[in-house]
Amino acid sequence: MKLFTRVLFTSTIFASVCLTGCVKEPEEQHTSYETYTLGRQTVTVPMTWSSTIKGAGDVSIVSRRTETLSAIKVKDGQKVKAGDVLFLLDNHKAHNVLEHTRADLLSAIAYRDNAKLEVESNRELAAKGIIGEYMLRVSENALQSAEAKVAQARAAVNEAELDLSYCTITSPVDGLVGDIFPHVGDVIAEGTVLTHVAGVSEMEASFSLTESQVHALTQEIGSMEQIIKIAPPMTFRFKDGSEYDHKGQITSVSGMVDRKTGSVTCYVTFPNPEGELFSGMQGTLVMPIEWPDVMLIPLTSIVRIQDKAFVYKVGQDSLATSVIVNIEELGDGKNAVVLSGVEAGETIVAKGVANVHEKDRVIY
Repeated sequence: MKLFTRVLFTSTIFASVCLTGCVKEPEEQHTSYETYTLGRQTVTVPMTWSSTIKGAGDVSIVSRRTETLSAIKVKDGQKVKAGDVLFLLDNHKAHNVLEHTRADLLSAIAYRDNAKLEVESNRELAAKGIIGEYMLRVSENALQSAEAKVAQARAAVNEAELDLSYCTITSPVDGLVGDIFPHVGDVIAEGTVLTHVAGVSEMEASFSLTESQVHALTQEIGSMEQIIKIAPPMTFRFKDGSEYDHKGQITSVSGMVDRKTGSVTCYVTFPNPEGELFSGMQGTLVMPIEWPDVMLIPLTSIVRIQDKAFVYKVGQDSLATSVIVNIEELGDGKNAVVLSGVEAGETIVAKGVANVHEKDRVIY
């Protein structure tokens, strides 16, 4: 990969006259530096982003009725399956409303059945000429009205049954119960968050791409759907530096640019068969990116002045000349890709650049 060569940086210092009046011969003092000859290569770069894990199926458990909490069926951190009962609300009022609506439905059905009999009778009478068309039409209109009342009563029953079902609060997903906020006996307002259930079968992390990065990717590859298809698997690195055994895959990208950050959010899904990942866990997402035909330079070769990056290029005359370079750090704390400012085959000072001055002579 990188071949570093030991070189001598030579300067001549004239000694002062000694106390006895003797003059010493000039001495050469050598300071050693490392140089690096640039070359092009294909490198795999670990791009990293800080991220927080959350359950791909994380849901907030919200009350859909204003009612007294009568029972809590789970504990903080308990593992539950979809359909398991979490909370019970007092259902007496909802049950009474349901009974009333059912009674109204039975009454409406009876009224409709009588209206049907009336229409059937009037049709026979009208056929025999005993009653006129007007009386038949009146009875038919009454039947239509009765049918409408049955439909209204049935809708009221359905609504009452739904309201009653809201008194039994279940988990919509498999997962772990979070902190439980209310207590038995509390009056729970509609819309109150009772707890959260973190889905654990799959976990999700996110990272951001800048608007310019997204534009460059879409220009080179195509649509975001195509980018997702060819995106390499990602690794989740824990805070202690160890890596999660299972790889994650980009599964979706937000459909708009965040105006505050100028970035697009990408979502990565990780399988969690052993339950090793927990919602809220923080770490680092790592994506291996292959950069073909690039030049690497060590970070130790770079001098930074304000927002500019410089390196000392060693010419054929062995003189060190500072040049501005455009670089992209790899995030490994060691190297950067140089985009412009130097060319392959040229030599730069790799270490000790803080002690190098313009036009200093570097001896190979």
